[in-house]
Amino acid sequence: MNYSPTLQTLLLNDALRMEALLALRHLQLPDGWIGAGFVRDAVWAYRHKHLRSPVPADVDVVWFDDKQRSEAQDRALEAALKRLSPAFNWSVKNQARMHQRNGDAPYRSTEDALRFWPETATAVAVRLTDNHRIETIAPYGLEDLFELRLRPTPRFESEKRAIFLQRVAEKRWLERYPLLHIPDSD
Repeated sequence: MNYSPTLQTLLLNDALRMEALLALRHLQLPDGWIGAGFVRDAVWAYRHKHLRSPVPADVDVVWFDDKQRSEAQDRALEAALKRLSPAFNWSVKNQARMHQRNGDAPYRSTEDALRFWPETATAVAVRLTDNHRIETIAPYGLEDLFELRLRPTPRFESEKRAIFLQRVAEKRWLERYPLLHIPDSD
């Protein structure tokens, strides 16, 4: 099923998320996106028929530029975003350097980096185009996200399974979103 139109409508009708997307668009970051809980929680709240979906504690901005790998650059971008939109706790990470922290081979793009995130439903990022459309990258598709399947990405199925299970417990996803299910534990 094509969930892109539903995701687009959901985000375009969320004033708070649109504020964040507009701030990111203003910076014109190379391969810049907002992902993780920003998208995931909006969809899960929608699927659970919650009246509103608060923005997560951190708004995760991911971008890719292998010529600007310094953490200081990310902090400067966070400050710029905070000036543009102070309502959010911005977390900016250039994916060109994140492979080192994660013990992976170098990433080639933001979308490539998302393949190494823990859950398929989290490995989704969006940005606002100049013509006010929501563009999406989702290396594992949107099906798990919308069909409420909490599935680990390949590295987290076995090698990093404990990290996946720890995240599920710490974030209390199964309590907060009771319709979620982990396919191999059904």
